[in-house]
Amino acid sequence: MTGAAVWSDAVTAARLFAADPSGTGGVLLRSRAGPVRDRWLAMLRTALPPSSNVKHLPLNIADGRLLGGLDLNATLLAGRPVAERGLLAEADGGVLILAMAERLSAATTAHVTAAMDAGETIVERDGLSLRMPARFGVIALDEGADDEFASASLRDRLALHLDLNAIGVRDAEEFALDVGEIAAARARLPSLKADAAQIEALCTAATALGITSLRAPLLALRIACAGAALAGHSRIEQEDLALAARLVLAPRALVFPPADEAAQPEQPPPSTEDEADVSGGEDQTPDIDRALDEVILAAARAAIPPDVLAALRTGSVGRSRPRSSGKAGALQKSSKRGRPAGVLRGELRAGAKLNLIETLRAAAPWQPLRRREATGVGEGSRPRILVRKDDFRISRFRQRTETVTIFLVDASGSAALHRLAEAKGAVELLLADCYIRRDQVALISFRGSVAELLLPPTRSLARAKRGLAGLPGGGGTPLAAGLDAAFVLADSVRRKGQTPTVIVLTDGRANIARDGGQGRLRAEDDARSAARQLRGAGVDVVLVDTSPRPGISGEAIAKEMGARYLPLPHADAATLSKAVLASVG
Repeated sequence: MTGAAVWSDAVTAARLFAADPSGTGGVLLRSRAGPVRDRWLAMLRTALPPSSNVKHLPLNIADGRLLGGLDLNATLLAGRPVAERGLLAEADGGVLILAMAERLSAATTAHVTAAMDAGETIVERDGLSLRMPARFGVIALDEGADDEFASASLRDRLALHLDLNAIGVRDAEEFALDVGEIAAARARLPSLKADAAQIEALCTAATALGITSLRAPLLALRIACAGAALAGHSRIEQEDLALAARLVLAPRALVFPPADEAAQPEQPPPSTEDEADVSGGEDQTPDIDRALDEVILAAARAAIPPDVLAALRTGSVGRSRPRSSGKAGALQKSSKRGRPAGVLRGELRAGAKLNLIETLRAAAPWQPLRRREATGVGEGSRPRILVRKDDFRISRFRQRTETVTIFLVDASGSAALHRLAEAKGAVELLLADCYIRRDQVALISFRGSVAELLLPPTRSLARAKRGLAGLPGGGGTPLAAGLDAAFVLADSVRRKGQTPTVIVLTDGRANIARDGGQGRLRAEDDARSAARQLRGAGVDVVLVDTSPRPGISGEAIAKEMGARYLPLPHADAATLSKAVLASVG
């Protein structure tokens, strides 16, 4: 589709949403900040009723402001609990704009989607029990990169999915929307109902496109009703259903719909005129249900971009791509530093940070009772706000820990030099990536009868090169000793508050036991025991099988460790680095 055609659909989506904001769920607007997005939002505001309230939901909104609860200032002034409406309740009957929807926290997304489903918010906190209406439409502004999207639960509840990133400013012409026409459509909307055949046709089309969510055909039906109301139809027509399929079902398609029966070879014509006269009446009478299914499916197929069609044919659309390794590291709770992660009741111990506002909020509902209990205390010595130990609220924080990638390299055997060259190149490539992410890399080699820590955790590229330069090769394969050394280093890393990831490069053919003795059976038993030790510790492990012909040995050790298995017998440093980044990302 051309930029002008995409913009025309975006204008149509704005009109449909303005006609039924809460019924259609909303619009997922995938677009970076710029004049095109600003022009679409301005056009939408003109289409909405003048009395419609538009609320903006900031990215890091607190639960108290989002859901409502105790109005602290009014409560302290009045001396009794005073309720405050949250942002979701304030948006009732209007539109809620979600800024940077791809980065909304899971908790905020859950609150918003729950209000969309129930049409109300329920608050049980701060001594209050509130139930407030919250029916609104959502405009989710998604500014994510290629592999960054808004939450699936939020996307599923929004009927219209628009992507304006490919539209130029010249294609985004300003349309003068007829506000009176949209207002008349709102008044006409409640009288429009779909029949059973139309509902079945939408469900059939959704199934053919691989859409499993039941919300998709329901939202498509709402869009069809809104389209009929805008067109002035007294009932839902075939073109309204086609419009709904193009705008609602096509962006959600996960498989390419099968070829229709029209593509099959035609039957030979009747042999006589009598047979043609007898059968012609039935053949020329169309099957209404079948025709409706085909029209809806054809409209959805026409709206899918050509590059997406090719991916749908191969079944690759809908599969999640590996995330960038720049988000490595486990999340840990902290009482001192990191991003805010709520509050909890606690004591003022060393390092704990008192959340003054939440402490006062917890104490405010109890002030009348505490004043009555303190009637015997002199007025001059009695504080205006009585705070007790149970009211203390401690701020919680959450921070992503630093990642340490531990390379465990098999330096034994006749092919050791080839494998070490790969390992050296991969470590240097990964070290450059780790420098950007501020992560660390360590290197352990095992050969002969022992394992040796050649490179302690470091970010220094020069130090890594010096440690790798003199790495020798040859001798037996003490795999158990290497895994034990990796476990000890990973445990040390974890005790420092970091997140260890172990990358094992080996063919898995152990022949040296833990005590240095020879014997393949005993060596393999010790290797499996050491592998289970890593699995029990919960260490994230990737095993790269460097054997020219990967067999069952490497895969068996990987299963014992609970590791991801990568058979790369002929990988160079760049390929190995990419595979590791994709596995640990």
